[in-house]
Amino acid sequence: MAAASPPDADPSGVQSDEASSKWLDAHDDPLANIHTFSACLALADLHGDGEYKLVVGDLGPGEQQPRLKVFKGPTVLTESPLPSLPTAAATLLMEQHEPRTPALAIASGPCVYVYKNLRPYFKFSLPQLPPNPVEQDLWNQAKEDQIDPLTLKEMLESIREKAEVPLSVQSLRFLQLDLSEMEAFVNQHKSKPITRQTVITTMTTLKKNLADKDAISCLVLGTENKELLVLDPEAFTILAKMNIPGVPVFLEVSGQFDVEFRLAAACRNGNIYILRRDSKRPKYVIELSAQPVGLVRVHKVLVVGSTQDSLHGFTHKGKKLWVVQLPAPILTMNLLEQHSRGLQAVMAGLANGEVHIYRDKVLLNVIRTPDAVTSLCFGRYGREDNTLIMTTKGGSLIIKILKRTAVFIEGTGEVGPPLAQAMKLDVPRKTRLYVDQTLREREAGTAMHRTFQTDLYLLRLRAARAYVQALESSLSPMSATDREPLKLHAVVQGLGPTFKLTLHLQNTSTARPLLGLLVCFLYNEALYALPRAFFKVPLLVPGLSPPPPPPPPPPPPPPFSDMIKVLVLREGLSTPLLSAHINMPPSHERGPSFPSSPELPHTTTASPSRNFPRPQKAVKQSRWDCLGQDSERFHTGPLRHNWYNKQKIQPGNKVVGQRECCSEALVQLKSKERRGASVTGAAQSSKAVTERVMCQPLTFQSLPPVKSRAAQ
Repeated sequence: MAAASPPDADPSGVQSDEASSKWLDAHDDPLANIHTFSACLALADLHGDGEYKLVVGDLGPGEQQPRLKVFKGPTVLTESPLPSLPTAAATLLMEQHEPRTPALAIASGPCVYVYKNLRPYFKFSLPQLPPNPVEQDLWNQAKEDQIDPLTLKEMLESIREKAEVPLSVQSLRFLQLDLSEMEAFVNQHKSKPITRQTVITTMTTLKKNLADKDAISCLVLGTENKELLVLDPEAFTILAKMNIPGVPVFLEVSGQFDVEFRLAAACRNGNIYILRRDSKRPKYVIELSAQPVGLVRVHKVLVVGSTQDSLHGFTHKGKKLWVVQLPAPILTMNLLEQHSRGLQAVMAGLANGEVHIYRDKVLLNVIRTPDAVTSLCFGRYGREDNTLIMTTKGGSLIIKILKRTAVFIEGTGEVGPPLAQAMKLDVPRKTRLYVDQTLREREAGTAMHRTFQTDLYLLRLRAARAYVQALESSLSPMSATDREPLKLHAVVQGLGPTFKLTLHLQNTSTARPLLGLLVCFLYNEALYALPRAFFKVPLLVPGLSPPPPPPPPPPPPPPFSDMIKVLVLREGLSTPLLSAHINMPPSHERGPSFPSSPELPHTTTASPSRNFPRPQKAVKQSRWDCLGQDSERFHTGPLRHNWYNKQKIQPGNKVVGQRECCSEALVQLKSKERRGASVTGAAQSSKAVTERVMCQPLTFQSLPPVKSRAAQ
């Protein structure tokens, strides 16, 4: 007698009439003693009478033998033993003859058992794999009594640890025996050939040439040998073979074999490989952060359940769409498809006894069960189109029917997009400028795209040329070749006038030392002084950098800076291996000034408000502009001598500023005006004096006397 199960609840955990009315409790048998998972459940019209049966591949509790059970309603119709544990169950149409009775395929071990009308019809076995040649040679020696069983065991154990080809089942059984049983096992099996057989890990169906519901389908097998096989439904020959890097455990296919199809395989290595027609290798790879526990295709989205208690949505090209966190670990997953409303959703059975139903990342419904659900199946059962079949961890069988008036409402749970996402934004009205720009893009879209592509290609070309030039001229601080794995780094310390330049030259190779390297400095000798501009680098040990030689303090530089080039050379080569350009900072110490050169060019112009000319650009120049113009005479003439020999300046000289010198020149000019002297000559002399004064920050009281041309 069927017992009523607890009603399902809404996502908030509070029971409501609307949520509990979605499902009808059709059957609940806690003593069904069924232990299976979702891949071993199938619904099919096995007799062609329009009444669908439930096919269960029962694993068998404890030491019981696995069995194939067929249910009709709440009772078991037939039951037959299986030779080994079932892997998957599927139904398919193999031929177009009437009546259109589907066949039942059960994958178990290395074989696929095909039933028609619940009777054995065909048995397909996977092709044998070539054995390990070393293992074959050892068994041949044991056959000829050349080695004893103990030596055979030691050799087989060494092969199992090191060989890439795994051992056969015969050798693995021999390694598990005790010493007293080995000799009898060798005498019994030494005359048998060594065979290596793989097993089936997963199975599904693929339409052959039509997408109709009653079209012919092919079987798709995943093996322990990291292969995917597509079988012909009539002759059961291998139509296609594909290799993947992992062992497949879940399969999802779409399309037709003769037209185009996509195949997604979730493997034990935590990756999902996506293959297409005529592809021997995976086209796309999805790397998961945890092991997959289920794979379901909903329209064009691959929904993957992981051991991190979450559902992930991916496209067929591997792009991640969304993630939903679940309250408990996932035990099983399957597809819920309601054809009358065009609904496709994902069912996830959790360890806390709940079944969550999701469409994308929106929670539609939650069903509560007295025990954790281990398998799910949704489809037509008996005469009802929308039937949910569940088996629990304790062996119970629960059957629920979805009411015809039930409607799943989105957004009733706490999972999904926020409500603010559905609010309309206050978008401003389109301006005239926006409309004109849109029309321009429509009319000249091709020309704009070509211009953009041209500029983009030119930018890439210039970047490539600059990169090649940097490699050819060794302008990079790191070597581009593996022959000279070097890395150069320079650090400048200090505020001036003394700087400390530290070079870090490192050998980036793993085990090869470098010898015969030279370091050269290129700099302006008038500004900087280094103790050694060229020295030899000692042996460079991999991963270490030698300490640089301590440089003595250089003489104080002028208050402007230049560039120092560091070159790393190899003996016998003309081009440097590495180079570094160091922009030295300006010195922060202010040294004594020096008189500017009297030969600096200058121009004058008449002033409309005064009777004497005024300097045009000398007043606007910086203090050090004249120093930059006349730097060559400063570096090579007597000015440099006065700069570095401060002690030779007379101590009695009086230091005056710019304003004092200008005032003195103006007083002399006015006195010449009162004496009737030529204003033009005096103005030119005053201009020369003023220009010399403005070009220097400080000067000593050793200026030449001002003489007027008119007075001369």
